[in-house]
Amino acid sequence: MRSNSVPKGMVPAYEKIVSLTDDVCDRQLNFEYRDLAREMTGALCRKRPSPLSSGQPRTWAGGIVYVLARINFLGDCSFPPYMATLDLCAAFGVGESTVHAKARVIEKALRIGVFDPKWTLPSLVGRNPLVWMAEVDGLLGDLRAMPRDVQEVAFAKGIIPYIPADTPDQS
Repeated sequence: MRSNSVPKGMVPAYEKIVSLTDDVCDRQLNFEYRDLAREMTGALCRKRPSPLSSGQPRTWAGGIVYVLARINFLGDCSFPPYMATLDLCAAFGVGESTVHAKARVIEKALRIGVFDPKWTLPSLVGRNPLVWMAEVDGLLGDLRAMPRDVQEVAFAKGIIPYIPADTPDQS
């Protein structure tokens, strides 16, 4: 788990934003979104300069949860929990264009891309193909399909979160 240590000067911003994300995540999403929103807020607070040092906490809170929502398919009803973007924006009391603008800043600051394994909900790690891709003997491959000894090495190096051969089908 990532550290949520926050520089002293950013503690007030962190606390305001986290209180908003906690409220929405606890009421309408789940603890996985809440925990990742806390981690992302902490990561943004540690940036020099932090983008969170200016702007409204509710717009940053909405942007943070929106970035997590895109990575984890919150807008797809086949991936519970489900919440439409308009409903997410309404939960934070912000406009959709504002949330999109904050999301671009967040993604740039944290170098976040589509399917980013760092920001995948723990319950979806098994379904994220980027978590399992690695170069083995010069070829890109899915570690879930590799022999157990290769999986053990990848796990020992912290490349994958668990040894797929030890668990029932995670897909």
